[in-house]
Amino acid sequence: MAIIQDWKIRSTHAKCELSGDSFADGERFYTCIFDDPESDGFLRRDYSIASWEKIRAEITPPPFSFWKSTYKAPVVEVDKNAIADTSAEGMLQRFIEEDDSKTENARYILALMLERKKVLVPTDVKETETRKLLFYEYEASGDVIVIADPGLKLAEIESVQQEVAELLNEEERRAASGGKAEKEGEEVAESESDEPEESGDESAEAE
Repeated sequence: MAIIQDWKIRSTHAKCELSGDSFADGERFYTCIFDDPESDGFLRRDYSIASWEKIRAEITPPPFSFWKSTYKAPVVEVDKNAIADTSAEGMLQRFIEEDDSKTENARYILALMLERKKVLVPTDVKETETRKLLFYEYEASGDVIVIADPGLKLAEIESVQQEVAELLNEEERRAASGGKAEKEGEEVAESESDEPEESGDESAEAE
């Protein structure tokens, strides 16, 4: 298997790949993950239970991983770009998009944190020739992400947890100071915009 380049997999299209029928709210279906030779990553295809039972034995090559999911109809359309980067969820998404090998340990710890908070649901574990891959599904959106298990020792886990906590605190401080600076900037701009009007009135009176 090639080195994975895409750790984030699209969310469900809310319909069966075979029949094209849309999933109903609360309907159970199969999420299937296939190797994508074009991107060295993964492809996602979803099948209704009836369709999966019909074609399961015929799919070639077989899926790399599959599991049962439950479709949840979205109540409100969520702007994924609006997720705050100061949160553990936002930081994990950013690290996945950047795909820097230096953040692999942090990604693993963040995923464990979000699993405990029930933001991420573990769906499968796969062993490859080089590493163990953990598949997670976002509870709210159904998005699937892949996290590599770095095989950290206990002492290493504690140090990475501390590192992640410091990163989150730093992000929150930056966001707070940035918001304060923006507010101060607006106040200065308003103050400056008032000054010319006052000086103009004074000039008119002097004339």
